[in-house]
Amino acid sequence: MEFIEFNFHPTVAAGVKAAGYETPTPIQHQAIPPVLKGSDVMGLAQTGTGKTAAFVLPILHRLMQGPRGRVRALIIAPTRELAEQIHEAIGILGRQTRLKSVTVYGGVGINPQIQKLRGGVEIVVACPGRLLDHINQRTINLSHLEVLVLDEADRMFDMGFLPDIRKIIKYIPERRQTLMFSATMPDDIRRLAHEVLHAPITVQVDHTAPANTVAHALYPVEQQLKTALLMELLRHTDTDSVLIFTRTKHRAKRVGQQLANAGYRAASLQGNLSQNKRQAALDGFRKGAYQILVATDIAARGIDVSSISHVINYDMPDTADAYTHRIGRTGRAAKTGDAFTFITGEDNDMVRAIERVLGEKIERRMLECFDYKKSLPARDTEFARPPREPQRRREHAAAAAHKQTGHNAGRTEKRKQGTYKSHRSTASRHFTWSKANNTSNSRTHNPVI
Repeated sequence: MEFIEFNFHPTVAAGVKAAGYETPTPIQHQAIPPVLKGSDVMGLAQTGTGKTAAFVLPILHRLMQGPRGRVRALIIAPTRELAEQIHEAIGILGRQTRLKSVTVYGGVGINPQIQKLRGGVEIVVACPGRLLDHINQRTINLSHLEVLVLDEADRMFDMGFLPDIRKIIKYIPERRQTLMFSATMPDDIRRLAHEVLHAPITVQVDHTAPANTVAHALYPVEQQLKTALLMELLRHTDTDSVLIFTRTKHRAKRVGQQLANAGYRAASLQGNLSQNKRQAALDGFRKGAYQILVATDIAARGIDVSSISHVINYDMPDTADAYTHRIGRTGRAAKTGDAFTFITGEDNDMVRAIERVLGEKIERRMLECFDYKKSLPARDTEFARPPREPQRRREHAAAAAHKQTGHNAGRTEKRKQGTYKSHRSTASRHFTWSKANNTSNSRTHNPVI
């Protein structure tokens, strides 16, 4: 089937077309019809399977009817990165609906969020900790909520958010539509589903096997040296067209500009672009006017270019399925392709998950021509992974306790700096170095260690 068969509201259908969606993914094909009917849904799927659109599109369709200016849909996500991705998807797919969405998470000031909420929004994408802050301060009104989405429920359980979720549910209407998505179904998630879902429809999609025409390689590197390594890697690698993935839209824009300044025919694709600029970037990449396209996962939807020789993961994706979805853009039409991934010390768990899906260990590489020990650039907060919600609350609690003991701000700042240095040195020790095996269909001519 095609998306047109869902009979979305015309403005929502326009967003589908603008995003380049044509054929629904399995999770979209299974989940969208019952969501449109108003049923509760339990979806077993990971990031990278298209599940975000599976709930965003029906929500946009539903909210086109009814009042504006009050919170009618709440999407709860475990991390601010995922919250931003969902918010970006809403912006792309709902560009013509005039529905307003806001993200609510910790690690940033609460006052701008309060101002946006007061201005009137229909959709809130939130992390549990900061959402509870707003509820306790009465800066958010959830009494008119119609749809609740719990995304990556198993990950929220792993991060200790289930008690927060249960508290939040007490503040929202019992008569609502609830959608829950989870990669796995442990007992705690099964109990939560029993508590919050009413006669749910269960949909499930399996893992997608990676293409066997793609060669994989990992490049361990400090976060702040990624751009420098990217430049060096491109200089020493024979490429046709290159698709680079970043975690955030701001980073996509920045890396794209850095590549353009370095003389590459590069463009970025991210949620803040107007539709005309987005289409110009896509057309330019397809036709070869741009050799390199830098994009986020959400913005890259609809890219179908058979000549992509390399996919470079500037940032590690959140799941193994997302990795598979990214690297599936290369190695098409009986051609071979390469997938390079930059990894930091905190990516080791995801590396192991990807290796389990691939069924083999991924080759680690180092560029002999690159100075890994050179002085790091000044730390840029844009390139730092933001703290997760539990860490934010621990930091607040520690700050409060510290204030009570009467320590001065100067010693606090030194302690913070000392903690950061210790953390960074610890992270650098977590790199997994190994001797690399040559990969026959890799285009890189770099010596490997």
